[in-house]
Amino acid sequence: MESVSNELKGNLWLARALFDLGGVQFGSFTLGRSTVNSPVYINPRVLVSQPRYLKAVAELIRQETNFGQARRRPRIAPFDLVAGVPFGGLHLATAFSLLTDTPMIYVRPGGEKDHRIEGRYEEGQTVLVIDDLITTGGSILETAGILQAHGLKVRDVIVLVDREQGATERLRRHGYNLVPILRLTVMLNYYYNTGLIDEFWYRRSIEYLRANQASPDE
Repeated sequence: MESVSNELKGNLWLARALFDLGGVQFGSFTLGRSTVNSPVYINPRVLVSQPRYLKAVAELIRQETNFGQARRRPRIAPFDLVAGVPFGGLHLATAFSLLTDTPMIYVRPGGEKDHRIEGRYEEGQTVLVIDDLITTGGSILETAGILQAHGLKVRDVIVLVDREQGATERLRRHGYNLVPILRLTVMLNYYYNTGLIDEFWYRRSIEYLRANQASPDE
């Protein structure tokens, strides 16, 4: 690959990279309560073994934040820190931190009242939360809630892939703005239109997403 950023237009190179690295699979997958008998499985963590892709993803996130803040009506608030959601978002937040020289923190999982925030921070600072994949948003809400309980502010969340199963609205109800790099329907359309998947898996996956788009309960 001569250039990651120029291989495919826009962000679709990331969809292709995930597919080529085995991070997109089709079959029948149940991963907890939020993903039951899903015909498509997305695993962005395959990127950790490919430094070139990981660096390019960090650049994508930087472009997204710069563009979001440069608009006349900014859709991404200024931030002081970046926090990765354990565990999928940690490598992405680390790569972004190294690329942009943004201080990083993260929540170390513990008991119900035994969470710790690793890294230096001051109360009142604003944190950009980063994760690799979002389905219903439960992990992100938990992380954001812990950050806020420690006096930090959370306004925006960036994820690589949104499975489009109600997370956007659920986060909005809690006061958070979700910014996805890719949406799963866009990825599926790309895979089908380029012949990477056949009509059977395309239609089955699209039908599954349509049947599971309702916002989950609180």
